[in-house]
Amino acid sequence: MRITAAGSLPGADFRGAVTATSEALPDVLPLPELPERGVASGMIGRALGLIDGLGFDLQPAGWRLVPHAGADHRRAAAQWRRDLDDTEELLQDFTGTLKVGVAGPWTLAASVERTMGDRLLADHGARRELAEALTEGVAGLRAELAKRLPAVEVLIQVDEPSLVAVAEGKVSTASGFGKHRRVDLPELVSGLKPLADGAWLHCCAPGGWLDVARRAGFAGVSVDSRLASLDELAQWRDERRGLILGVVDTAGSPQPTDALVREALRVLRAIQVDDLDGLLLGTACGLARWRRADIVPQLEALRRAAGLVEESLARG
Repeated sequence: MRITAAGSLPGADFRGAVTATSEALPDVLPLPELPERGVASGMIGRALGLIDGLGFDLQPAGWRLVPHAGADHRRAAAQWRRDLDDTEELLQDFTGTLKVGVAGPWTLAASVERTMGDRLLADHGARRELAEALTEGVAGLRAELAKRLPAVEVLIQVDEPSLVAVAEGKVSTASGFGKHRRVDLPELVSGLKPLADGAWLHCCAPGGWLDVARRAGFAGVSVDSRLASLDELAQWRDERRGLILGVVDTAGSPQPTDALVREALRVLRAIQVDDLDGLLLGTACGLARWRRADIVPQLEALRRAAGLVEESLARG
């Protein structure tokens, strides 16, 4: 059974993070995301750095759509270029899958402000334009990686931590006194569908969202094992769709191998898994808030757990 991780890590050393994680995760390597490098490397800034044709700038309240790209937006784009240069150099001999996380359109719409204030989520036209620009940016990233690393399979992971809040109308307005109207299922699906081909959807928020992933056409999902609905997971796996089961509780402290094994078997036996194809063990969410010294030992424990889980399931 293969393992992976969400991608967000502590520290600011991108080259060091690539080297360390490529040794610990040789099958499905997450391209490191290092928020400690600054706002341009945070989840939102990193996604905006892929977008050309729309301008963004950093305001006291966060990222905002503006007529022309501000310094922080240009810095985010430049950071991608440097990271891709380093990735190309360091992964010339890599033969596994490179998993690249990108914040999805609904999380961006719930986080980025309009030029005149409040979230892009409040403007149907603006959020649609943002989704289209993001889709173009991700396509450009795929093409760039294919050119630089032609032997490497690239897997895009669309990160949507705000998806459930958007669907349920729980995103606060700028004033904090109200909530944005919920977005209905067809629009949620249409915003994600252009990104779904060959990609996986990740959400570590409580609530039902696998039907959105299904309707949008995602090949797989990454879930927090402690929050996901067992009934939904069972149906998802019955359809032979890919699954990263996030058994490492990233909100807590490092967990030993036996705890990871227990958590994985709790879920996999409940959903009656009989085929490990397309099934991976991983982290529930990112590890950016962890101590750097704990990362590799935790991934080693996860690898041991994956082997033990596979043996246990084989025995029945």
